[in-house]
This record gives sequence, structure tokens and C-alpha cells, in this order.
Amino acid sequence: MPTDPEPDPEPDPEPDETAAVVRLLELLASDAPLGVIAAASAPAEARELALRISTVRDDHRRREAGLAALLDTARELATESDPGQVLEAIVRRARTLLRTDLAYLTLYDAEAGDTFMRATDGSVSAVFQSVRLALGAGLGGLVASTHKPYWTADYWSDDRFRHTSAIDGAVGEEGIIAICGTPLIVESHFVGVLFAANRSPRPFTREEVALLGNLATLAAVTLVQTRALADAENALRALSEAHETVRHYADGIEKAAAAHDRFASLVLDGGGVDDITHALGELLGGWAVLVDENGTRRSAYGPAPAEGPSGANPFAALDSVPDFDTGRLVERDGVYAVTITAARERLGTIYVGGLGHLSDSDQRTVERAGVVTALVLLFERNAADARQSARNRVVSDLVTGRGTVEERMQVARAAGFDPRAPFCLLVLRGEDRAAHRAVLLSASTATGERALVGSHEGDIVALVPGTDAGALATSVATRIGRRTCVTVAGVGPVTDVAGVPAAHLEGVRTVGALIALGHRGRGAAATQLGFAGLIVGADPDVDDYVRRLLGPLLDYDQRRGTDLVGTLDAYFAAGASPRHAAGALHVHVNTVSQRLERITALLGESWQQPDRSLELQIALKLRRLQAQR
Repeated sequence: MPTDPEPDPEPDPEPDETAAVVRLLELLASDAPLGVIAAASAPAEARELALRISTVRDDHRRREAGLAALLDTARELATESDPGQVLEAIVRRARTLLRTDLAYLTLYDAEAGDTFMRATDGSVSAVFQSVRLALGAGLGGLVASTHKPYWTADYWSDDRFRHTSAIDGAVGEEGIIAICGTPLIVESHFVGVLFAANRSPRPFTREEVALLGNLATLAAVTLVQTRALADAENALRALSEAHETVRHYADGIEKAAAAHDRFASLVLDGGGVDDITHALGELLGGWAVLVDENGTRRSAYGPAPAEGPSGANPFAALDSVPDFDTGRLVERDGVYAVTITAARERLGTIYVGGLGHLSDSDQRTVERAGVVTALVLLFERNAADARQSARNRVVSDLVTGRGTVEERMQVARAAGFDPRAPFCLLVLRGEDRAAHRAVLLSASTATGERALVGSHEGDIVALVPGTDAGALATSVATRIGRRTCVTVAGVGPVTDVAGVPAAHLEGVRTVGALIALGHRGRGAAATQLGFAGLIVGADPDVDDYVRRLLGPLLDYDQRRGTDLVGTLDAYFAAGASPRHAAGALHVHVNTVSQRLERITALLGESWQQPDRSLELQIALKLRRLQAQR
């Protein structure tokens, strides 16, 4: 059979094509850019193949560069032990690898349920550096909520994520347009988001997104490990500090126990608050001061600050320190104080100073001194209460006139009071019944050791040596008023016990008058109030009394614009002389006569009778006293 003719062999390439292909190979060998290869004169098929080879080679080189960069990053992160420095290294490396204008990292806040800016590189906006991203808000919030990478070439025109005014404002102030974000995840635990961003439009290739993702993975693992290492170091440090604290605490307990033993020994040996204050100062090596509940200095040790004028407490500024009344130690300007309390009542305060900083054991020593001092003061108070009960009975006997004069003289002398010398009687009435005992103790202190002070029918009665009742009443009211409001009436001088009941009755009336006239918290003698101290009762109504007597004149003056009340006052002041009253009022005597006739018409014919006249004069006096308030 005839055979098919053999196909003609392919013709050899043209010499020009061969040279062009060789030229392409030379360009590939010399790493010529893609643009040069694409522009080379060569057959289209050969040029396309050369471009593919160059592209693949460039991809391999980029991958190798990325892997090398990741290795460098791993080595750099491995040298960091501080979590903050690790984060700074991560964003710095991300910006370098992706060649972006800035890079930043946010961390997840589990309590707030959002992410917050933690590290930036290349950022210039303070607002951007402090922004927080809610889950699902902004591109970062979308990455955080989905745990998947997202990127955009133009943030402002991308509607895949929810724009918010806060996030858009921060992004706008930074000038960001293109953003790529990828999550930091370790063992399914979301840690945060790593970003690379540009201030001009820029598409991110998948290779760049993958590179940022690899960096985020490496960073997340390193960050978790660094945190674990830091936590372990902190735990070890805390354990060491705890051991040292326990040792110091044990030493402090031993020292405080020794101080307690010394305080207890002092008390058991019959020592008082003076001994405790001295022991405290010696133990601490500084000065110590004890004041009572009224601020009066009871005892002191060492070069303590002196009292101010009139016994003012130089440590009063400490009273405003928070927790001052809790029984715990407080400090201000190198002075320490602890209040002495029992049954929620403040008995006094211990102040110490000249020590510098107090150690924990020394602080416990001061607090323990406060506890022991409270016990001693309670013992003293119980004894004082027993003595005060006896004084109360003596005062009640004196003001009620119980027994013969001679018996009352003997009772007063037995209580330590000498009724033969002139004395004044004070009646003290406090605002708060709960503070009655404190006022009683304060009155004893304010009136001195020679006075006899007791409680009678809710008031406090004091028999005080002296002759100026007004001055004594004012002084006592002022002194006690530093702690609580108390009104004090003074009567006297009284020369024997027989005059005490009448003086007491006058004092009760006077203190009632002071309160009725609006002078609470003040002190005065009955003579300083004129007739007011003689007419008011236990619960006087001064306004009603004045209105009842002078009401017709007051109403007439208000309607007519006259001054009948002033004329009546001037008439009595002039000794019931119309002529002298006219001179005082600078009017004609006939004018005064006409006004007196009008007064008679309004008050009745009996207004000039002695009893009625006296009451009118008392009412006029009270009205003037009211006007002085």
C-alpha cells in the first residue's frame, strides 16, 4: 500500500525571532522589571511566558522576603519581656513589612465588650490614639465581631461595616483612607486586631493580607506568652513581697503585744491615763498628748505643741480628716491621731508626733494605747458617775429646800462646796437631751473644782463661787458652746443656802426667757433681762403677751401711721409726766395729752392703775428686747 508522505519538518525559526527570544531570556536572567519585559520586541507567546516566569519569580521572592521578615520579627519579639514593648514592636514591624503610612493595634476589653487602642506607629492624632471600637462598628469592629480579616481601599465609600460619628471622626482626623485589619487569635481566644493603614487610596493584595495575618498570629502567640511570663514574674514578686510582709507583720505583732503587756501592767498596777501617755511616748520615741471629749488636755509627754489661746486645741485640723471618728489612726502633716471611743461615744483623742513615718507595728501600738485608755476612762467615768449621782442629790436638796438650813449646809460642805462665801446659781439648758451627760461633764469642767454641779428636773444647776452672775453665765455658755448649744441663766450673788430655792426659780424663769426671746446658746443674768425674767413661765409665749397688752395701740399705729406705742413708752420713761414726755418726743405737751386720751380710749380707763401700768411697762420692755434680736 502506498504510505502517507512524512510531514514536513517545522521550519526553523527565523533568525530575528530567535534573537528576540534570546533577548527575553537575557532580560529574565538580569531581573529586568516587568515593564521592560512587556515592552520587549518578541513573539507574543514568548513575551507572555516571560512575564509569567517573572511574576512567579517575584511572588516567590516576596514570600521569601515575608518569611524572612517574620523570622526577624519572631527573633525581635523573643527578646522582649515587657508586654507594652511587644505591642510597640508588633505595630512597628507591621508598618515596615506592608510599607504603609501607619500601623496600630487594638486589644479586646472583655468587661466593656469593645476594643481599645493600645499601640500605634506613625499616628499623629491624639483623638485617634484614644478611640474605642464597639464590636461591629467600623472596620475594626467588624474584624473583632467576626474574627475574620477585612480590608478596604477606600474606607469612606465602603458600606460593608457600620460607620459611627466617633470612629469616623477619629479616622478623619488621622487622614486614613485605606485600611487592612486582621484578628489576633490564640487557641480560639480573641485577643485584639492588628491594622495597617494608608492616608491615600491603596488596594491590599491577598499576599499582603496573608502577611499581616501571619504577623498577627505570631504577635498574638508572643503577646500571650509574654503576658504569661509577666504574670508569673509578678506572682513570684508578690509571693516574695508577701513573705516579707508576713515577716514584718509577725515582728509588728510581737512589738504590739509587748506594748499591750506594758499598758496592761500599768493599769493593773493602778496607773492612769498619764502613765499610758508617758509609756506611749517612750515606746514611739516622740511626743504624745491625750485630750478629753471637750478638747481639754488631760496629759502629755515630750515636746508636744502648746495649747492655743484659751486652751484651744492645736490639733483641731485633724478633726476634719476622713475616718477621724472610726477609732482608726489618721494622719495630717506628720501628726497622728486616734479617737478613744466606747459604746459609740467619743471619750477623747490621742495625738502623737515628732516621729516621721509610723510603721505598721507602731500604728498598732497607738491604736492599742487608745483601747487601753478607753478602758481607763470608762473606769474613771463610772467612778465619776457615782460621785455625780451624789452631787445630783445634794443639788436637788438645795434647790427644793429639803431639810433644815443647817442640814443643807452640812450636805453642801460634805460635797466639797462652801455655801458661806458668796456664790452665783447657774441654770443650764441644752438643746439635745441625748447630750445631757456631756453638758453636765462640760459644766463641771467649765465652772471649776470649787463649784457644785448637778442635774435637776432636766436642767443642769451649778453653784459657782463668785459675785458676777452675768459674766459667769456668758463664760460658761461660750466655753460649752464649742461642743454643743447650751443656754445659761445666772442669778446672784447668793449669800446662804436658804436663798438657793428662790435663786433657782429665778434662774429657770430667766433661761426660759432667753430661749423665748431667741437667745439660744447665750448666757445672761436675770438682771440683764429686766422684768422678763420675772414674768415668763416654763413655756412662755412672749409674742402673745405683748400682743395681748399692746395690740390695740399697735393696730391703731399701723392703720393711721401714728406712734401711740412710742408715746406710751416715753410717758412711762418720763415718770408719767406729759411735759417731760413731750420734751423727749420733741412735740408740744398738748399733742402728748391728745395722744394719751386716744390711748385711754383704746386701752380703757384702768391702764394707769398700778397693776395694769406695770404690765404695760413689762410689755414695752419685752418689745424692745425682741427688737434687739
